[in-house]
This record gives sequence, C-alpha cells and structure tokens, in this order.
Amino acid sequence: MTDSGPVLPWLVIRQDENGNRYRVGRYATRTEAEKVVGRLDGDGDDARRLYIVERVGRV
Repeated sequence: MTDSGPVLPWLVIRQDENGNRYRVGRYATRTEAEKVVGRLDGDGDDARRLYIVERVGRV
C-alpha cells in the first residue's frame, strides 16, 4: 500500500478479434487476476475473445 492507496499491479486485459484491448480490472496479485480470467474464459460466451494477465510497473 502506498500513500495514495493500494498497489494493484496486475491487469486483466480483454482482446477482441480485431486486436482492440480493454482493461477488465486491476488486482493485487497474479493469482487473483488469473482467477478472474478463469471465470471469464469459462463462460463459453465468445471464443473470439482473449483474456491476458499483465503486470504494470515494478514493485
């Protein structure tokens, strides 16, 4: 945690079939972000979406 609030260095990104990328959320741990990706990938809604876990900055 910093003076400005909690540190959330892990992003979940959704990439569509056209290569457009959208931030789904920010998370404190990679494990937490991967759980979100697992839930989103498991919905079977659209196989043309790709979910990616990325780290921003260095802690």
